[in-house]
Amino acid sequence: MLNTFRALAHHPIGRLVLAYLAGGITALAFAPYFLWPVYFIALTFVLHQSQHLSAKTAFTYWLSFGFGCFSVGISWVHVSMDHFGGLPIIASLGLMALLALYLGLYAGLTGYLLQKIAPNTGILRNLILFPALWTLTEWARGWVLTGFPWLWAGYSQTQGPLKMLASVIGALGLSFIIALLCGALALCIQKRWKSLAILIPVITVCTLVAINTSAITPIHKTVNVVLVQGNIPQSMKWQPEALWPTMLKYMDLTRPEFAPVDNAFKHDDNPSNQESQSLSNPQNKQAHTDADLIIWPEAAIPAPEYLVEDFLSNANRVANLNNSAILTGIISQQGDDFYNSLIVLGNHNKKTQMQADYQGNGVNEYKKHHLLPIGEFVPFEALLRPLAPFFNLPMSSFARGAYQQPNLTALGYHILPAICYEIAFPEQVRANFSNDTNLLLTISNDAWFGRSNGPLQHMEIAQMRAVELGRPLLRATNTGVTAIVNEKGVITKKLPQFETGVLTAKVPLLTGMTPFAHWGEWPILLLSGMFFMIALSIRFKQK
Repeated sequence: MLNTFRALAHHPIGRLVLAYLAGGITALAFAPYFLWPVYFIALTFVLHQSQHLSAKTAFTYWLSFGFGCFSVGISWVHVSMDHFGGLPIIASLGLMALLALYLGLYAGLTGYLLQKIAPNTGILRNLILFPALWTLTEWARGWVLTGFPWLWAGYSQTQGPLKMLASVIGALGLSFIIALLCGALALCIQKRWKSLAILIPVITVCTLVAINTSAITPIHKTVNVVLVQGNIPQSMKWQPEALWPTMLKYMDLTRPEFAPVDNAFKHDDNPSNQESQSLSNPQNKQAHTDADLIIWPEAAIPAPEYLVEDFLSNANRVANLNNSAILTGIISQQGDDFYNSLIVLGNHNKKTQMQADYQGNGVNEYKKHHLLPIGEFVPFEALLRPLAPFFNLPMSSFARGAYQQPNLTALGYHILPAICYEIAFPEQVRANFSNDTNLLLTISNDAWFGRSNGPLQHMEIAQMRAVELGRPLLRATNTGVTAIVNEKGVITKKLPQFETGVLTAKVPLLTGMTPFAHWGEWPILLLSGMFFMIALSIRFKQK
């Protein structure tokens, strides 16, 4: 059996097949499996097997590995194209494969430069150049062509032993550490144990220091949060006739948190009367509820603000009556531009106010910056939109909000928002963070991807932002995963997927700045750049 495996590993086609399989199994290191050692095994294997290849052959070998990583790891991408984009399954799988092939190019570039600059196995190749190249190409994948920083190696540590190092070096820094350890493991296969014997104690000590010397401290105050998961079918969400039932469903789910005005929630067959009766009760000014912040998910109100002014006005008033704030996803408009936005209804500055603050004028509103290609904007739309219904998904013509925006304020709390895909961009989230930030908030609608692994991987990514910035994270979604994450990246409470539900919790507040909040990815990028230049200079001297 071993001889057969060796023969396969040395055959040109067999070698590519093994590289693809090694890439494919890395999906087990991420949600929902969390088998993080698999990533070390797979990456060490391909690093060792590629040591004697030419640069050109190494490119195809590592490309095969990268293609395996993404064709398996993000196979869920085709669900939205198949189920909601109107494409035949062959076409949707083909587009998914093209995306995976593109993403695999970054691994291919790593393999090519690795063999071109340092063809001989040793410290230069494995411990200096490889971690630098792996980190720099993952970073590039996070911004080239708007970026797709999914399945960074560092995310495999969301439930791994290195997780807390993210508060110092971020998820990208964890990718560097993983590549460094894999380089040392590849040397160990050749019985060169010294590097691993040094690295493991050093990294262990650094991890323990990160855990035990955190600058994040509790302020002995909690905020009562309510996360509402409406579980609206994606096929109905943007249908005009579903607008009122959707909005009323979210308010009905919120109603128990407004117990003192419960008698005001009565229904008849007229939607406009339903709205008025269910939301307003001016005689309950002294009403009180335990709910502070009530979170509805992305586009919970699936219409532009101007079409639902009466509903928003009444919800605004009811939140004020109950000393609360409702944060909801909605479509906002400014001039001729429409935005995927997050607004705050009710009390902005204090828990108890005579009047609510929401006015619908863009104040205390977050506009999504990092838009999802095809889903929220269509590049080359004049060319692509006529080709297939997939390029005409509902609400695929949004304008882009600013990169840096003020935190939202609700009851005086400062809340850092990220809508859906944005939570995968650590530097963008960090750019909006300050020591005044009390909570991280991400809202999403992952119903596009059904029962695939996509929403679970999305949740995993969000957990890492909590570790990096040292703040609790609230995540409200339409179909799940709706959850609360503490500053250590641990999910403390969540709702089941694909069920209508309401999640309530008391969330402790904290203060302080993590090293990552101060410096971001720049230290690890500079270190990687320095390692790359060292390797280049040594190569030139050797020549």
